Amino acid sequence: MTRRTFLAVAAPAAWGQEWSQWRGPNRDGVLPASAVPKTWPEALRLAWKVPVGEGHSSPILAAGKIFVFTRQGEQETLAALDPASGKTLWREAYAAPYTMNPAAVRHGKGPKSTPVFHNGAVCTLGIDGILWSFDAATGKTRWRKPPAGSPLYGAAMSPVVERGALIVHTGKHDGGALTAFDAASGDLRWTWTGDGPGYASPVAAELGGVRQVITETQKYIVGVTAAAGKLLWQIPFTTAFDQNSVTPLVWGDTLILSGLGNGTMGVRVSQGTTERLWRNQSVSMYMSSPVPMGDVVFGFSHLNKGQLFALDPETGETLWTGEPRQGDNAALVVAGEHLLALTNEAQLHVARATAKGVEFLRHYTVAESPTWAHPLVMPGGLLIKDAASLAYWAIA
Repeated sequence: MTRRTFLAVAAPAAWGQEWSQWRGPNRDGVLPASAVPKTWPEALRLAWKVPVGEGHSSPILAAGKIFVFTRQGEQETLAALDPASGKTLWREAYAAPYTMNPAAVRHGKGPKSTPVFHNGAVCTLGIDGILWSFDAATGKTRWRKPPAGSPLYGAAMSPVVERGALIVHTGKHDGGALTAFDAASGDLRWTWTGDGPGYASPVAAELGGVRQVITETQKYIVGVTAAAGKLLWQIPFTTAFDQNSVTPLVWGDTLILSGLGNGTMGVRVSQGTTERLWRNQSVSMYMSSPVPMGDVVFGFSHLNKGQLFALDPETGETLWTGEPRQGDNAALVVAGEHLLALTNEAQLHVARATAKGVEFLRHYTVAESPTWAHPLVMPGGLLIKDAASLAYWAIA
């Protein structure tokens, strides 16, 4: 039965900040200062909870609406919700039958890709590579691209918009293309076909004086020009079972990169060349991506059955590691001086984290089923997507 316990939620103030794409405004998991909660109470209060469908796609917030991308039966569904109540404002769905790789059945048929909002449109990438642009106000189709196929375990990368270009990496194992479409019209701008897609989400940054798109592909980490998709550099990078899935973190002129069983490394990019500054084999990320806080980078290592860690991005030195056996995955968010970690076991930990160590302040249970999607934190509360529902937990 759906639970609806309504609280007084000051929607205009609490929901004024947009979180319009994967990992937030800068794709690095850092909350804008205006969105950082002032306090974390002993207990959160459930304001509303609504059924939305399955999948690991994270909710986003833009244009005064929550957008959530899910699977309902054999359909992929995008819904716009009212932040104050969870009420569905519009819902669009399309047929998306999919047969999951037997090795990944427990993760379900997706979708796994987080939508992106840009100039009044919301774009989704389905698990089999269907790319769809919806009008954010009405849900009407602006443009769509047919299924492009997917890597072994289903499309999981989240699109990014870079200067009017919607950039995705779609296609099948050992094939496909990193592709830029005009975000408004869907017209093709450029493609790079040097490798098949991984599961990481691309980022855009200016490195070495060149604006570029950086991502983990099936077998490499690559940088291509943002304007034309021309290959600037590539680093051979393979993981067991071809599971490159960590979103690169840009820290100054350094890229922080990691992958299953590959440790973590810092790479400097300059004039189309790369220089590995350091490599740390004691911490290694699998599905969780790192976050920056001042002069420290925090992450969640898959080693020792899951543990938080801090490292110096200048030297790669491990500053500390947390308790082991914390789970398969944790989605990390930096909220002011606090580090938030949502594990796949529905535990949200709030900690004061520094270069010297970590002090846990609060522990919340935020769902009764697995939570693989990234949380969405706002001044008045936070959104949690579990196996099939979306809940708003009030902080104030």
